[in-house]
Amino acid sequence: MGDMTATNARRVLLAAPRGYCAGVDRAVIAVEKALEQYGAPIYVRHEIVHNKYVVQTLEKKGAIFVGTTAEVPEGSIVMFSAHGVAPVVHEEAAERKLATIDATCPLVTKVHKEAVRYAKDDFDILLIGHEGHEEVIGTTGEAPEHITLVDGPEDVDRVEVRDPSKVVWLSQTTLSVDETMETVDRLKTKFPLLVSPPSDDICYATQNRQIAVKQMGAEADLVIVVGSQNSSNSKRLVEVALGAGARDAHLVDYADEIDEAWLAGVSTVGVTSGASVPEVLVEGVLEWLSQRGFEDVEIVKSAEESITFSLPKELRRDLRAEASSLVED
Repeated sequence: MGDMTATNARRVLLAAPRGYCAGVDRAVIAVEKALEQYGAPIYVRHEIVHNKYVVQTLEKKGAIFVGTTAEVPEGSIVMFSAHGVAPVVHEEAAERKLATIDATCPLVTKVHKEAVRYAKDDFDILLIGHEGHEEVIGTTGEAPEHITLVDGPEDVDRVEVRDPSKVVWLSQTTLSVDETMETVDRLKTKFPLLVSPPSDDICYATQNRQIAVKQMGAEADLVIVVGSQNSSNSKRLVEVALGAGARDAHLVDYADEIDEAWLAGVSTVGVTSGASVPEVLVEGVLEWLSQRGFEDVEIVKSAEESITFSLPKELRRDLRAEASSLVED
């Protein structure tokens, strides 16, 4: 291991696609645009996206992140994060006379609409997802009396429904594709008449990033996933890398969190980033690696992404007149 023979050449495999998805891009731009249009502060309910660096950068520009609608001063502007909110949150905002900008990802909104539709038809909805995640809280809020959370395959045994002939599964958009299908298979064994959603709820970006990591992980001694600890899709990338055969995999927010010890005996490092991660953070990791002899970077490409979403409708309207009158008050 010690001698640098040709077979032990140090290289980096860089996953594509990685980083920002369309919903994150849209949400981050929405905060920036709102700050430009109305001036600071803009209140944002929960982290706009689950990334430390993005949140800190927007805070410096005048965004104020709050845990509850009650923390927003009456008459202010509040933005809802990409993860979506329960209907009760819209009601709270209206009660507090808040102007709202909804930056919920359209692919999350799709799941909300499915929940509403199946609840209307009196189905029991089995929502596959992680307990306490903002997206799960928001979706559940659409039809709490119809929704049961299923937190992974091992959770299936305790699931009970009213009528096994009227059951549907939905899921959080940022899960492990393989683990979700394992959960669905177990649910189908238990409830043979289980209905599937009209289209898979796990979003294109989650799936594409996992496919790229699978290809990469099989060849990598070490995989570094750039992303935050509270980012579901980023954490899944670490799990997928290990499942694909990577010897070791870690989640870091910044290059300086990489431990030199991880490089012991390593010749191939895989690098990717979660859907809420700006590319500048990945560049920092590549720079850190190149300073340690990992200069040869090879792109592992598994898909092309060209999806974009238009800005939240509240920002697309011409709000400049309203904004200037707010300033004059």
